[in-house]
Amino acid sequence: MRKRTETRVINVGGVQIGGQNKVVIQSMTNTKTKDVEATVKQINDLEMAGCEIVRVAILDMEDALAVKEIKERINIPLVCDIHFNPDFAIAAIKSGTDKIRLNPGNIEDEAKIREIVNLCKERHIPIRIGINGGSLNKKYEHSEEAMIASAKDHLQILEEMDFHDICLSFKSSDPIECIKAYKLASEEFPYPLHLGVTEAGGLLNSAIKSSVALGSLMLDGIGDTIRISVSDEPVEEIKVAKKLLRACNLKNDVANLVSCPTCGRIQYDMLPIVKEMEAYLETVHKDITVAIMGCPVNGPTEAKRADIGVAGGKDSALLIKKGEIIRSLPQEDVVKVLKEEIEKL
Repeated sequence: MRKRTETRVINVGGVQIGGQNKVVIQSMTNTKTKDVEATVKQINDLEMAGCEIVRVAILDMEDALAVKEIKERINIPLVCDIHFNPDFAIAAIKSGTDKIRLNPGNIEDEAKIREIVNLCKERHIPIRIGINGGSLNKKYEHSEEAMIASAKDHLQILEEMDFHDICLSFKSSDPIECIKAYKLASEEFPYPLHLGVTEAGGLLNSAIKSSVALGSLMLDGIGDTIRISVSDEPVEEIKVAKKLLRACNLKNDVANLVSCPTCGRIQYDMLPIVKEMEAYLETVHKDITVAIMGCPVNGPTEAKRADIGVAGGKDSALLIKKGEIIRSLPQEDVVKVLKEEIEKL
């Protein structure tokens, strides 16, 4: 099994993927790419949320040609997602994309693929071969082994042309199938792996499926970049990705929230505090743990282990900072004081 520190290195618009113990966060816009204003706004919002590479869909030639203006107005690398028509890939490359994603299940014109590879080679543009369980070439029956075989078919052309700026993905809507496919890929290929569970559903379903599949793989050292697929606003993908990476000890500039589920012992109104602090901590880019606890059973100990925290009392909470009890706070002051103390950390 090849770990992320052992995969080949590719460069996507100045961002390294592979050959390091880092997992790069990606997302994809859901705007019409030809709507440059909407697309640029969404990309810039994603960057602010923590997205490091962004992908756009190329549905037609107008989308491909819009890439040039979009690139001039964003700061993070741009990937163009191509299906069915290789001419759109050629236009996107000439428009300045930083990387292209091809699906060998629906592009079969070998001459056109070779033209794309030559253009990418000239411009040092990586190619992601994106294998999807739902769009395998019809000659294959659905299985993890078939996904690997499909990648080999496409890789043969690229490697014959001495092209190795390649990233691979093996996505499925089934988390267990994803795990099996990516583990096979980590044994078979030297290239960096882009992890994802595709068609994962809404926020809750996606967070659970992605945590099962991607969390398992990343803890095994597999995976160089990820996209959390969510049927929601794309910025929600970034929130899940950052928390997942933090939980896997692969990202440390994300605040960690510890809070109890509450029970009949609680004597203050804790849940609104948790909700407000959770939203606030999305904006905090620090390696800190914040504990919001409900009662004296586990509260004081968990709060003392955190950088800052509160443990509930009757209509009040103890403020605890770096293991020391600071003072008691009335219910109405808890959020304000927590924010003030976090700003000082």
